[in-house]
Amino acid sequence: MSFEKSGKSSGTRRKARECALQMLFAADLVKIGSDALTLSYWDELGENGIDEKTCDFANNLVRGTLKDIAAIDDKIRTRAEHWRIERMAIVDRNVLRLAVYEFLFEDTPHTVVINEALEIARRFSTFEATQFINGILDAIKLDLEKASSGEQLKAEGKSNASG
Repeated sequence: MSFEKSGKSSGTRRKARECALQMLFAADLVKIGSDALTLSYWDELGENGIDEKTCDFANNLVRGTLKDIAAIDDKIRTRAEHWRIERMAIVDRNVLRLAVYEFLFEDTPHTVVINEALEIARRFSTFEATQFINGILDAIKLDLEKASSGEQLKAEGKSNASG
């Protein structure tokens, strides 16, 4: 059973994303390794009663995002016209980073990623930020879909030529 599909687990995935956002916010302020960051977060700030699966998903999001932050920021830069990542609000850039990480490295449907990012932005940022985040994520999603369909067409062409 997929973690995203059941009603209860989608709430736990959102909780994991919210915790991951808080960890990435901290990482933006204090340069710290991802392992130390996740341990410190759960020891000092993490909510009681969060199950292990939720903690693991949050930790994986943080570790993956920090590991691939250069590639993630490059994707954001391609669509954040007239906005340097360093000048974005800390919450907004980390919501974007989490979402782009999921686009690139998780099997979560892109529409779900965008919806989750917008819900989290509504909770932790401003109304204007949700519009900004939506615009950037939608453009990146379209870029990824175009690239994916182009690769699929290329693969189909190769299989037809060899057949």
